[in-house]
Amino acid sequence: MQLEILFFGITSDLIGKRSVKMEFEEGIHLEELKKSLLKKFSKLKHHSNFSMAVNMEYAQEVVVLKNNDIVALIPPVSGG
Repeated sequence: MQLEILFFGITSDLIGKRSVKMEFEEGIHLEELKKSLLKKFSKLKHHSNFSMAVNMEYAQEVVVLKNNDIVALIPPVSGG
């Protein structure tokens, strides 16, 4: 199945892209996707505390992804 991965903030800077389309096995959980992304994009390992959203809604790691889902990596926000 195909997923579109969106990168924001520091994750975009580290990857050098704002989005990528990738192929994964059917039924992959968000947690498995995160592990796969950390392996593929090793620069993310030191910034792995990002949140993830699926189709514009924050999601838990147990969510099962479907073909053509859009997954966003959202780094922590700080400031005042």
